[in-house]
Amino acid sequence: MNLPKISIITPSYNQAQYLEATILSVLGQNYPNLEYIIMDGGSTDSSEEIIKKYENNLAYWQSKKDRGQADAINQGFEKCTGDILMWLNSDDMLMPNILHFVASKYLEDPSKIYFGNCIHFKNEDNLITWGSDVIKDVEMLRLNEADYVIQPSSFWSKDIWKSVGPLSENVHFGFDWEWFLRAEKKYTLQPLSECISLYRFHKDHKSGTGGNKRQLELLKIYQQYNPHFGKLFQLLMNENMDDVKNFSNYKIRLKNKIGRKTSFIQKLKLKNPKYQEFSEREINQLIKML
Repeated sequence: MNLPKISIITPSYNQAQYLEATILSVLGQNYPNLEYIIMDGGSTDSSEEIIKKYENNLAYWQSKKDRGQADAINQGFEKCTGDILMWLNSDDMLMPNILHFVASKYLEDPSKIYFGNCIHFKNEDNLITWGSDVIKDVEMLRLNEADYVIQPSSFWSKDIWKSVGPLSENVHFGFDWEWFLRAEKKYTLQPLSECISLYRFHKDHKSGTGGNKRQLELLKIYQQYNPHFGKLFQLLMNENMDDVKNFSNYKIRLKNKIGRKTSFIQKLKLKNPKYQEFSEREINQLIKML
């Protein structure tokens, strides 16, 4: 059987401590029809030295300044000639022997965007791991409510990429979510139970260090794709969660006297009546997105 060509892009910038593990997780697949491209943003650490160790196994690589991660990925996909496209950040890894599974799903139906599960992990002072359940997420949530697509566990055809268009370079933290929101208007997003990637959390992890800038970007995405949630997200952004936890009034003191606890969401709604129009599920979900 002629296996479809899989093109994988790894964008990277000063991630030398993780980059080699990412490269080996791709090349170690021993997938016979692989096109692997590394787009380095002009790293000043030892990234270029690491890439050169494996350049004979790469279709292309560069190390020069770009306009950010989305630009690096877009440039990489422009160079791709594969049937299937993926990108894998330089601090993540593929699960062993997963590309044959990726190819099999594509051959079943190339008109879908697929996304599977992952193993999240932190390995700093000690190893902490947890999984995911994207099938359950799809049953419980809409994509414009929460970003449940695990990016390194996702893949799609080159035709879909051309149809949807490139990543938005105006978005720094949520460009993958914004792309999937655009894509679902045209294509089916198919969740898979298979674990496809290892997703690393660390002290310099971009999503964990974005702060208010990240929240403002997510707010714009909510306002565009789900205005109802945009209103709630903006309320929560401006909320002091410690004040809510410590909030008390006559009703709360009375409940405490008779041994009934007041939940955090109940305190939030008592403190600010604007939350009354939102359900407990909606509030809990958006707190996770902050």
